[in-house]
Amino acid sequence: MAEARISEDEFMCSVCLDLLKDPVTTSCGHSYCKSCITGCWDQEDQMRVYSCPQCRQTFSPRPALAKNTMLAEVVEKLKNTKLPADCYAGAGDVQCDVCTGRKHKAVKSCLVCLESYCQTHFDRHEEFHSRKPHKVTDATGQLQEMICPTHEKLLEVFCRTDQKCICVLCTMDEHKNHDTVSAAAQRTEKQHQLKETQKSFQQRIQQREKDLQQLREAVESHKRSAQTAVEDSERIFTELIRSIERSCSEATQRIRDQEKTAVSRAEGRVERLEQEINDLRRRDTELEQLSHTQDHIHFLQSFQSLSAPPESTDVNDDLFSSLSSFDGVRESVLQLRDKLEDFCKEELKKISDRGTFPNIVPRTRNDFLQYSHQFILDLNTVNKRLRLSERNRVITVTDTDQSYPDHLDRFDICQVLCRENVSNQHCYWEVEWSGDVSISVSYKSISRKGRGRDCLFGYNDQSWNLICSSFSYSFWHNNIVTKFPVKSIRCRRIGVYVDHSAGTLSFYSVSGDTMILIHTVQTTFTQPLYPGFRVGYKSSVKLC
Repeated sequence: MAEARISEDEFMCSVCLDLLKDPVTTSCGHSYCKSCITGCWDQEDQMRVYSCPQCRQTFSPRPALAKNTMLAEVVEKLKNTKLPADCYAGAGDVQCDVCTGRKHKAVKSCLVCLESYCQTHFDRHEEFHSRKPHKVTDATGQLQEMICPTHEKLLEVFCRTDQKCICVLCTMDEHKNHDTVSAAAQRTEKQHQLKETQKSFQQRIQQREKDLQQLREAVESHKRSAQTAVEDSERIFTELIRSIERSCSEATQRIRDQEKTAVSRAEGRVERLEQEINDLRRRDTELEQLSHTQDHIHFLQSFQSLSAPPESTDVNDDLFSSLSSFDGVRESVLQLRDKLEDFCKEELKKISDRGTFPNIVPRTRNDFLQYSHQFILDLNTVNKRLRLSERNRVITVTDTDQSYPDHLDRFDICQVLCRENVSNQHCYWEVEWSGDVSISVSYKSISRKGRGRDCLFGYNDQSWNLICSSFSYSFWHNNIVTKFPVKSIRCRRIGVYVDHSAGTLSFYSVSGDTMILIHTVQTTFTQPLYPGFRVGYKSSVKLC
């Protein structure tokens, strides 16, 4: 016989939408938690008529309620029945707000009740509100973010002026007269942009994957080349060391040979000199004896032979010069060492210079576009006389103040900054202009209030500014101006390139694929840069 399956749905209280607690049964046959039905009937005490919340059968007087012990046992067993582990909410899951004890996973969230429900409690919720269904969505843990914090109403409208989601009451309050559409309409519009953005990202991913592969191959090739260079260098230096050792050995041998030859010549002369000295001393002694003899005949006969000097040993300068010191040899070796060290240093510097990576400056417009970035204007900084249009990408001047809310970052002069900063190595963007405009980059710390130089782009050390007009073009920084001839800018599109780490800021005139350099700044940027614009009367700037 097949085992009967018991479902929790059969033992739910229709009031609290949870498993029965202390179940009681009315005379009409419906069961409730004792506390739930008691609470309902307490509200009906004044009418003295009590009804069943489900079938609306009335009772008078108030029925006495007794615990349904059999139903209580069944519910208790049902509570102890283990459900599959994946029915319960885990880390990262949205929990059911109605479940008691261990929470089940929520499947839906109600935007009216502001609660999330598991499947069981959601079915009860739908049954209870079947006459007037509530608006629900897939389970989300961000219900509060979908509610207006001011009016506690559902966010259903998008304000294009302030670029934020608002409720219906907001359109009649602080967002009155703003450009507003339904959230669904804005979603549809953004959905098209999302597709285009995705397409752009996918193309960029493909290009970057290709670049990554090429870079990896270049790195591997570079590593192999470096290893070969190391091995060749070690081999060449080993040969050089051996050559130096051979030269050292040869120099030592030559010094020893010169020493041996000179010493050998000197030792022969020493021997002859010693023999000559001995002969002279012997004759001197005999002559001394002869001087004391009384025999005149012997004196005369001996004097003749003794007075003749022995053969003289010649000691010339050549002999002494051959025995001079080897200081000259030492000096020569020291000079050889110095020359060799200088040569090695010079060659090693050449090797080091070859390995230094230069700053890579783009050359063609396609090179620049690889670093292009789409900026968004910061609505908290835009001056109230500036009007934004075409999805907040075109800036013009108006005669009346726009309805921007007060903000500490808002400029008192007709200027605006972008929301994103430039802090990475390379960044490029283009703008179209007409009339009298300023195309700038600035630190975020630039002053906003007042009309002094500390607020104006280019008139302080916080900003760099290219001023464009039909009559003149000039670059300003820290109140110092550099002027250019009109012909240097031949079109109405300006390209701005920043290499933040290298401290390079360049402005280009862009016409098709042709780019003409207007001005380049080489400095050191100590903070992230923000693109900014100042617009004159009957003038406009468009972010491309």
